Amino acid sequence: MASNLLATRLDTLVAAGVMRRVPYQEPGDRQRFEYHLTEQGQDLRPTLVALLEWGDKYLADPQGPSVIVRHRPADDDTACEEPVRVVLECAAGHTRLAPEAVYRAPGPGARFLDTGKPKPATPGAGT
Repeated sequence: MASNLLATRLDTLVAAGVMRRVPYQEPGDRQRFEYHLTEQGQDLRPTLVALLEWGDKYLADPQGPSVIVRHRPADDDTACEEPVRVVLECAAGHTRLAPEAVYRAPGPGARFLDTGKPKPATPGAGT
């Protein structure tokens, strides 16, 4: 990838709050920057893993995927190293949700468009 294109993409991620620039300098070299995920960027991990899973299923070479996301326990005492996958789960803990069992509903921040139709009268309003 061309360095100017990479720089532009990294600047976009920094401006969006997904990454932050962290300066570092090797002895005798000029100051450089490395990029770290912010909390907002860390929260994108399930999305990125889901995209990798989709790509592995539909676009991977016959030899298999080029990257496998694996589990490394924080204590490093147990060697899990199994592949990671994204699982949809409802707030009640139900998993293995069928696509037709998941739907979108207006949330507390929903804003409804004014269609120009008269609104039904609210009982007790205006009296």
